[in-house]
Amino acid sequence: MPNLGPTELIIIGLILVLLFGAKKLPEAARGLGRSLRIFKAETSKLREDDETAAPTATVVQAQPVAPAPQQIATPAPAAAPTAEEQARALEEQAARLRAQSGAPKQQ
Repeated sequence: MPNLGPTELIIIGLILVLLFGAKKLPEAARGLGRSLRIFKAETSKLREDDETAAPTATVVQAQPVAPAPQQIATPAPAAAPTAEEQARALEEQAARLRAQSGAPKQQ
């Protein structure tokens, strides 16, 4: 592509103003700038995620104050549980503890 001089740039600018209107060009430039900033931030986060190892989370189970007459043993998962699985397990454990203590159910 040949080098564009000032005359060619002015002609391209006038064509853009005629096509899109003078009011919409600044809005379009702002929108383009925002989307480029978002895209840059997301790509940098992806690079950081690739460079750093994912930290493993450990599940800390609360001990009941008084020993319960029956305790339901849950099998240990073979792989590290996801955050969703951990949340579900904690909710189940909280429900069991509430049932054992006779506390009302919360939602």
